[in-house]
Parts: sequence; C-alpha cells; structure tokens
Amino acid sequence: MELWKQDLPKDLQEKVAKVDEMIKGHLKAIDDQVLYNEQRVLKLFREHRVAEEDLVGSTGYGFDDIGREKLEAIYADYFKTEDALVRPQLISGTHAIATALYGVLRPKDTLYYMTGMPYDTIQQVIGVVGDNPKTLKEYDIKFDYTPLDETGKVDYDAVKEKLVTDHTIKMVAIQRSRGYATRDSFVVSEVKEMIDFVKKYAPNAVIFVDNCYGEFSEVDEPTFFGADLMAGSLFKNAGAGIAKGGAFLVGRKDLIAQAAAQLYAPGLGKAEGPTWGYLRDFYQGLFMAPHTTGEAIKGAIYTAALLEELGMEVSPKWSAKRTDLVQTVIFGKPEPMIKFCAAIQHHSPMNAFVDPVPSYMDGYADQVIMASGSFTEGSTIELSSDGPLREPYCLYIQGGLSYAHVKLAVTAAAKEAFYKK
Repeated sequence: MELWKQDLPKDLQEKVAKVDEMIKGHLKAIDDQVLYNEQRVLKLFREHRVAEEDLVGSTGYGFDDIGREKLEAIYADYFKTEDALVRPQLISGTHAIATALYGVLRPKDTLYYMTGMPYDTIQQVIGVVGDNPKTLKEYDIKFDYTPLDETGKVDYDAVKEKLVTDHTIKMVAIQRSRGYATRDSFVVSEVKEMIDFVKKYAPNAVIFVDNCYGEFSEVDEPTFFGADLMAGSLFKNAGAGIAKGGAFLVGRKDLIAQAAAQLYAPGLGKAEGPTWGYLRDFYQGLFMAPHTTGEAIKGAIYTAALLEELGMEVSPKWSAKRTDLVQTVIFGKPEPMIKFCAAIQHHSPMNAFVDPVPSYMDGYADQVIMASGSFTEGSTIELSSDGPLREPYCLYIQGGLSYAHVKLAVTAAAKEAFYKK
C-alpha cells in the first residue's frame, strides 16, 4: 500500500486505486498538451531575448519600461493578437473585463452576451443587479443577452435574430467558463463556432471573450480564431501561482489602445504604468503557466472521478474534454456543501484551522461559502472551492499548484465529509 493512503478507510483506499487506474490515460494526454504549450512559451522567450534587465521593472510614471513592453509583445505573440496590455494596475479578471467594456462601449451602444447571463460580478458592472455607482447602465450603455438552450448550449436561432435586428449591438461577449452556472464551460472549438457565427451575421461587432480560467488549458485559444479582444487574470492560469496580482487584455491594437486609455488616461495609454517589482513574477508565472495549468486540470480530473465514485453529481465528468480549471459538485442542500468546503479548507497550506462561514461578498448577490487556503488572496490557480448559497447548492472546486496537493486534499476532504460520522 502507498504510504500516503495508510490512514484512509479501506473502502476509500479501494476507490482511489480504481480512480488512479481509470484516469491515467487522461493524465498522459494533459502531459502531452503541457509539453506543446510550454514549447510555444519557451520559443517566445528565446525569440524576444528575455534577459535579467527585463525583470527590473519601473517606478513613477513607468516610461520606457523595456521589460513591460517585451512581456506584452510576448503575450500578443502567444495569443496571436496585434497587441496586449499586461499590467499590475489591472487588479482582477473582472477589472480587466470592466476596463475593456468601458474602453470600447459608448452611450446608446449595446453589450450583448450570446452565452447567457454573465456571472455575478459582471452583472454588478453592467448594473442589472446591485445599486452601485458608475455601472454601464448609468452611462446609458444597454445590455442584452440570449439564454442558453435546455442543453446549456448557444441558441443560434435566437442569437441570429438579435444580431440581424438590433443594430445597436457594438460588442458581442462570449463567456468561456461556466461562472456560477451549472452548464459546461465552452471548449475552444465551440468558441470558434460562435466567433464564425458572429462574423457572418454581425461583421462589424467587436467580439469579446472572457477567458478567465481558460488560458493554457487547451492547445488553442479563442484569439487564434478571430476574437477581437480577450481578458484574463494573472492570479489564475497565466500567473501560475507566482504572480501576486494583475490581469491582461489581448486583441486588436485599436481596442487595446482604448482599454489603456480607460485604465490610465487619454493621451497616456500604454506609455505609462509602472511595474514596480512585479515583472519577475509576471515573466516566471508565464513561463510556468502551461505546467501549473496542467497540474490543476489533472487535479480536476481526479476530483471528478473520485467524487463520482462516491455517488456525487459532478460536471464536467472525469472523462470529458477539459477547457478550464473549474470542477463542480452538486450537493442539493446547503449543509453537506458547507461541510465539504470546510474540509477543503482544512487541507490547505494556509489557514487550515479555519472553518469557512457563509457570508455576503462584494460583487455577489447571495451569500457565498469559500475555502481558499492560498498564498495569494483570491488565487484560483491555487486549490480553492466556493459557491453561492442558492439552489442547486453547487460547489465550484478549482485550481491546484500541484497534482499532488489536489489529490491529497480532495481525498482527505472526501474522508472528512463522507466517512466521518
């Protein structure tokens, strides 16, 4: 018997052994994907001649920051776009998305989501929930969306009707990850289909992709297929747990310029923006991103397989194609959801002694239960779990800097939640 299993109940030991055998082919496929993506990153580091002086960063206004400029050129090349904005002043994925929306949209324009209602924090930005100042609604920027069909996929007939009849649609948004919904995240081939569809029926619309949780999780990215603008977070996949903050936008040069003017000021744009001591982490995070994302995805495959063996309803299934870090488990009622979330916290490296308590958080309409024993606050490339206290009481488990940690923590959480009386 493997030493790490010796304190597990016999039944759980047997389930873990079964899962290990079941998923090994899928883990090998992820390793192959990591090698391909890492090869691309390494090639760009070499081509752009990254050197020690690029890691120093800038202060004050941030003029002539050669390391920042080189990093943004690498991001643009990796995502096959014209330009990029990779900045510590972008504090989260939501902030990057908001910066893109405010940068591109004007009064009377319509922001249209073809992938259903966006998740909670973006609803706050738009102004469809909450009572916050400076929402898109306050600026007379309109919002519309088309619900997904009963299978959780895009309702193309309804989307076509919107695109051909509403000439105020300036931006069509695609949310790749499920957010706090129970539908599957969209794989890149599905996002490509969406992009092609929009270009056919609304060729002048800006196609924006919320790519949070998605970078490096496949060998393709939405921008390879014509997305005009895309956002992501540096303390998710692209920062590999090394970056302590920051976010990025990649896309068309004119759209990046508009976002930069929104983030800083008109006339300043990308020319300013000090990087202080962040660049070393940003570069190293990008270099490690394919590997760390792969470790998290392998952990999600194991999590799904083990919890399925324990009779839980999970999405995606362990054998499904993966396109992000998010694994859901449906509990159906609040008590077991809270107990399992607490078990994840108890097997984290930080604050393992803490019991999570449901509470209201800024940007969310419902109480949220959250386990996050991470080294960087809010880092979802590190193992965490959270979910709103509302039906169907779905817990979202994501991240993991190493497959070993996910395997140990989820197995221990299963023991604590399902075997202890």
